[in-house]
Amino acid sequence: MAPTTATLTAERILEATEDVLRRHGPAKATVVDVARALGVSHGSVYRHFRTKAALREAVTKRWLDRTAESLAGIASDEGRTPETRLRDWLAGLFEAKRRKAGDDPELFATYMVLTGENGKVVGEHVDDLTGQLTRIIEVGVAVGDFTAPDPATSARAVFQATGRFHDPGYFQAWEQPGVEDDFTALVDLLLQGLQGPRP
Repeated sequence: MAPTTATLTAERILEATEDVLRRHGPAKATVVDVARALGVSHGSVYRHFRTKAALREAVTKRWLDRTAESLAGIASDEGRTPETRLRDWLAGLFEAKRRKAGDDPELFATYMVLTGENGKVVGEHVDDLTGQLTRIIEVGVAVGDFTAPDPATSARAVFQATGRFHDPGYFQAWEQPGVEDDFTALVDLLLQGLQGPRP
């Protein structure tokens, strides 16, 4: 049964928008297509999202938030040492991005376009991720595992240094032979830097 405007929620609209984007791509997908998929008028969609740009921004944010939410549990997991937390977090980020690129290439290509349009949303996403990294490093400093005078600066450096393994611009390299070894070698090097010189 098609939703009525009374049962239409922002989340349902975003789900439908993602399906429409997958089918039509960002250049051809319209608010009318989204409304048709939901069985409502396009005016009903506009009651939740005032413009097409606002809808595209919201669906981009939702897509990016999935990654941040999946990593938040690792960042706050007190059962892991800071080193393990950092390794697992970086591996989780790499795997999440690879999965997005490999499991649904049409939608991934669409989001490459949408993230280019929504710099503010992407900036907030990066801030969220580097905030999680900062908390991991702060814990490491507090327990004496890491040496980092400014954990936020170190977190940004780690994020930027590992860009090849999570920046969507590198997605074609993520399935190349030896990429896991390259990733592990880089994480080992970064951890050595965070741990400082050994006595």
